[in-house]
Amino acid sequence: MYDWLIVGAGFAGSVLAERLASERNERVLLIDRRPHIGGNAYDRYDDDGLLIHQYGPHIFHTNSKQIFDHLSRFTEWRFYEHRVLAEVDGMQVPIPINLDTVNKLYGLNLTSEQLQDWFAERAEKIGEIKTSEDVVVSVVGRELYEKFFRGYTRKQWGLDPSELDKSVTSRVPTRTNRDDRYFTDEFQFMPKHGYTRMFEKMVSHPNIDIMTQTEYDDVKNVIPHRRVIYCGPIDEYFNFQFGRLPYRSLRFEHVTLDKPWHQSVGVVNFPQTHDYTRVTEYKHLTGQEHAKTALTYEYPSAEGDPYYPIPKAENQELFKKYERLALATPDVWFVGRLATYRYYNMDQIVGQALATFRRINESLPVGADTSAVKVMSSPAGLFS
Repeated sequence: MYDWLIVGAGFAGSVLAERLASERNERVLLIDRRPHIGGNAYDRYDDDGLLIHQYGPHIFHTNSKQIFDHLSRFTEWRFYEHRVLAEVDGMQVPIPINLDTVNKLYGLNLTSEQLQDWFAERAEKIGEIKTSEDVVVSVVGRELYEKFFRGYTRKQWGLDPSELDKSVTSRVPTRTNRDDRYFTDEFQFMPKHGYTRMFEKMVSHPNIDIMTQTEYDDVKNVIPHRRVIYCGPIDEYFNFQFGRLPYRSLRFEHVTLDKPWHQSVGVVNFPQTHDYTRVTEYKHLTGQEHAKTALTYEYPSAEGDPYYPIPKAENQELFKKYERLALATPDVWFVGRLATYRYYNMDQIVGQALATFRRINESLPVGADTSAVKVMSSPAGLFS
């Protein structure tokens, strides 16, 4: 008899498996339908010995020392500050938009103070910021919106920014200085030996058994267990009874080139040209020294594995129906991006998992067989 059946061996499931096994001395069966652990953060060595991210670039960054310290139990780190260029009007310029972006694009020599005025002259007055388009044009105006955001967003989401919630473009800041880092978090590092090695160490506790290439439906009535932590799609758990929650998917093309380097930064975005949205060169991220270099081209898709919940009001309403079912389901905790239908960074998922563990500890004595009070993991509780 397992104390816990955990469905999904990504960040949420693996962090919880380790906590339950090591802190509560409980038996955990961790399953995943893929042939590996690590979820979308899974990395591997290709045929040429280059470390690549199977599902596109995963850059760890956080402002939470608690979360960084927790993961540091399972990995050493390599300092890495992520930088991204966007190919616009035939030039590669920094994104997020900053002072150098505007000066290079328009052949100007503005100062930071002048750039503030330059933005203000072009910004459109928007009564209430509702959409992703509103967010951008209210700050930098229509022209930069068209150059950097509209085409990229339409490729990424299959929708115009005017149809998407403001949260999509709110994630990307606009700067008036020359800071070309993509993130400004206090802790910006990559696992020194890769994500997969970190996950392997995390779930190596003798109380944890792992089954990959395993469907929840195939084991839920066969392998005895007391409780479930479900990190898969919440609509799938309830057999899509209200309909499917919409997701955007991705297709990845992995390429190895017989030369040391291909591009000057880890990621180059293509908002105006090509069917792919971005190209990643992993040696920038990993620090690996190799005569060849590995790239990934990302092609957004309407079909395939669920990656990004589509942020529209009607989709949230549909999710709320499933959330009500989840809250009424005893002895099942729904944790993670797919189970809570929300985009999270990796550190947020770790924070959500740690918060869930604290709630389990508070509501469920070790060895108890009774149903526990369950609270859905939400953004408000990420770092509680």
